[in-house]
Amino acid sequence: MRFEFATATRIIFGAGTSREVAGLAAEVGKRAFVVTGRSVERARPILEQLSKQAVEYVTFSVPGEPTTNIAKEGVQKARQAKSDLVISIGGGSALDTGKAVAAMLANRGELENYLEVVGEGKALTRSAAAHIAVPTTAGTGAEVTRNSVLSVPEHRVKVSMRSALMLPRIAVVDPELTYSMPPSVTASTGLDALTQLMEAYVSKQANPLTDGICHEGLKRAGHSLRKAYEDGNNLAAREDMALASLFGGLALANAKLGAVHGFAGPLGGMTGAAHGVICARLLPYVMESNVKALQSRAADSPALVRYDEIAQLLTGTATARAADGVAWVHDLCAALKVRPLSQFGLEEQDFPAVVAKSQKSSSMKGNPIALTDGELMAILKKSE
Repeated sequence: MRFEFATATRIIFGAGTSREVAGLAAEVGKRAFVVTGRSVERARPILEQLSKQAVEYVTFSVPGEPTTNIAKEGVQKARQAKSDLVISIGGGSALDTGKAVAAMLANRGELENYLEVVGEGKALTRSAAAHIAVPTTAGTGAEVTRNSVLSVPEHRVKVSMRSALMLPRIAVVDPELTYSMPPSVTASTGLDALTQLMEAYVSKQANPLTDGICHEGLKRAGHSLRKAYEDGNNLAAREDMALASLFGGLALANAKLGAVHGFAGPLGGMTGAAHGVICARLLPYVMESNVKALQSRAADSPALVRYDEIAQLLTGTATARAADGVAWVHDLCAALKVRPLSQFGLEEQDFPAVVAKSQKSSSMKGNPIALTDGELMAILKKSE
């Protein structure tokens, strides 16, 4: 057995830890480039503390899903400001943009030199500039992942800039920052976290370290996602989901994902739907298809045992089996009002192109069994 595990140099978790960010920043830099989501105001407490710590800063807002153009604009502004530190505060969009900017501050050339698929795909040669990642949602775990996912509108595709050298210097995970998430965002981000934990657990590249992380994360998500959705002020549930998100990021960075994320990249580029929304819609149907395919073509696969274990963790029932887990996820998605993909413009005529792109994705290669084009088409039809 051989495996590797890489993550942020330092992870700080706990309610109120975001109040430590300015002090941490003062230890590693003097001129911060602060990447936020749509609202800069959410970062105001941290910005005020930066001023008290004599850390200069400029802000950069990412209004939606990050694109290559947004990332390049951020890189240009960070270089002009001579920033020596990046602080990203927000959801996955802000954090992914922050990782790209931090990487480009330390490496020569342009963003296209390092992008997969639409760029040259060159390897980074230097560790990214100091980067403090502060998530305000509980979903992607981007604060501890080694890639930045960016949309390329002109190609209708999402691509990655990927390197272990992109891992943030410090990840500060404060559940308090997720308290204000509306139910719809709690649902989509929480189901993304659940998807990442599940896919990493049954992945072909799972290892004993990611197994333990996924096991704990699945248990917490199963216990608390619906509670956090129904009552955003349930502090214990918010903490569980912040942990589940962090654990999902740790797991996916060190074990491949699966068909949900294999689909998510192409669908995100083609429809513009948020990543978490896509994952939420696909999850039960991919899970169902995987279990059926394993039972018919690989009945001795250890992944089937793992799907039984997932069902037990999610339902809290020791005798649960894979089918019970599938039913539980279907019920959860119904309760969380997950929307069909047709509402985001996906049409049946798009299915062949989506399947072709998905089959080439790196995440699809981690799926516990190779799904046929027909099986993938059937998943899209159910998700439409």
